[in-house]
Amino acid sequence: MRLMRPDPATALLGLRAMKTIATASGDIGPAQRGLMKAAQKVILGIEADIDALPTVTPAELAAGFPDGELRQQFVNGMLVTSVADGPPSRETLAKVEAFAKALGITEPVLADLRLLADNHMTIFKLDLLRRGHIGDIMRNELALKGPLGFAKSVLRMRGMTEDHALAARYHAWGKLPEGTLGRGLFDFYKQHGFTFPGERGGFPEAGLYHDFSHLLGGYTTEPDGEMEVGSFISGFKRERSFYVVLFVALIFSAGVNMRPTTTDFVTAGILANPGMAERMFAAIERGSKVNVDLSDKWDYWAWIDMPIDEVRQKMNILPKA
Repeated sequence: MRLMRPDPATALLGLRAMKTIATASGDIGPAQRGLMKAAQKVILGIEADIDALPTVTPAELAAGFPDGELRQQFVNGMLVTSVADGPPSRETLAKVEAFAKALGITEPVLADLRLLADNHMTIFKLDLLRRGHIGDIMRNELALKGPLGFAKSVLRMRGMTEDHALAARYHAWGKLPEGTLGRGLFDFYKQHGFTFPGERGGFPEAGLYHDFSHLLGGYTTEPDGEMEVGSFISGFKRERSFYVVLFVALIFSAGVNMRPTTTDFVTAGILANPGMAERMFAAIERGSKVNVDLSDKWDYWAWIDMPIDEVRQKMNILPKA
């Protein structure tokens, strides 16, 4: 995912559309306001009084909006706006759907968010996970391990079995020199009490890129760091990248538990925190510069002996802004 900068007229139309979404069922929420202010500063390059802005109709938006990828970016922005302060209302989603239709964008995630709005939580969660990056992890695990290996990975993730030999391969990273990628991830796991692949509760190996992204990107495991690392991943992910941003926005701003594991930790309204939305956009931008899609069957075993700084240099992971 890369962030495109529109011309001022298009930017103003897009901001008016975001306000229309934010006010579809009441006042602008604090996280929605933070998101719109950050969009002005980081992407749109305009200054406008959000409260004084007029709303816009789908026909007006489409008539003044150029064709191309920018349309998808703005629909994505409307979707994040719709969940920034909690699960969206039917009225809010109806507005997003009307704008998407007018712009000629078919967005499957709208069907899932309608399930959320109607409180069909189980179906909503399963379908969104299937469509997005969690589904990609499971498909990659199946491709890498085969049906039997995939089944064993799922059983280990659910805490029902373990593989001592596999876990030992990861524990051996603790013997690598300090400063190497493998040793860094080993220390990261020990510091946070995480379980390694092969251990009960360990995540499938195809999903380990998430933790490597924490390490390589320098993002914490606190809610703001998780919001940043999800955005960073969306930047370098080449397929279904938007789902990662939506996933973390649902957990940490809408307060909806989306994780496939048993943990139920969520927070709410994080995009209302000062500077958080700017950090989200900065992480997307930073991730878009990375020259490797770590989420697509990346062979991290070929990199674990390298110094972390060398890995960052080879992957073009730039310093945090």
